[in-house]
Amino acid sequence: QVQLVESGGGSVQVGGSLRLSCVASGDTIGRYCMGWFRQIPDREREGVAGIESDGSTSYADSVKGRFTISKDNAKNTLNLQMNSLTPEDSGMYYCGAVQRCPIRFIADDFGWWGQGTQVTVS
Repeated sequence: QVQLVESGGGSVQVGGSLRLSCVASGDTIGRYCMGWFRQIPDREREGVAGIESDGSTSYADSVKGRFTISKDNAKNTLNLQMNSLTPEDSGMYYCGAVQRCPIRFIADDFGWWGQGTQVTVS
């Protein structure tokens, strides 16, 4: 039911910052667990960060201290602030939604997805 559209990707230098956004329509993100995932060609889509409907957050170990996930319920928008970027952060970033954040933060458990936005760090 909910539709998601990511934006904000691009090419940045090592050590730079980028802010991704995911605008939802058709439903309010406040009702869902929302997450950011990264996918590299020929590899599985991996969880980067998640935020529960109550505001609690979780992060992959590789991005802790560098990335911050947040949401603006009034704008129905999910954000990901990405700092101190490295080439390993490169990939297609997807916004996903599910009713509750699962214990295992895996893509297979998320039911709704955006089209993705490309991030390249060099």
